[in-house]
Amino acid sequence: MEKPSLSFKIILLGLITGMINGLFGAGGGTILVPGMFFLLGVSQHKAHATAIAIILPLTLVSAFIYVKHGIIAWDVTLKVILGGVVGSYIGARLFARISDNLLRKAFGVFMIIAAIRMVF
Repeated sequence: MEKPSLSFKIILLGLITGMINGLFGAGGGTILVPGMFFLLGVSQHKAHATAIAIILPLTLVSAFIYVKHGIIAWDVTLKVILGGVVGSYIGARLFARISDNLLRKAFGVFMIIAAIRMVF
């Protein structure tokens, strides 16, 4: 049986990520980072940084639809954005100082904790 082409894998990864992002309001990092690392062979740091660049347009599309349907809590949104901008700056600065191995393990632990919290 023939292996799927790289272009097919990339498009499928994007399709799945977009659907998860639109449905759950999340999924960019949790789908993209492992997908790029394991399926496409992208280094850990590049997978995380690339995921952030990919998530922006996906989030804009989803947010537009959520705004259109009037389902955004603006009082919460604006306050979280304020803290999120500062946190993003700090996280991005720390990102460059962490090894691929530590980054992969920390991300894995974060995903496990998040999954457990969502189930229970």
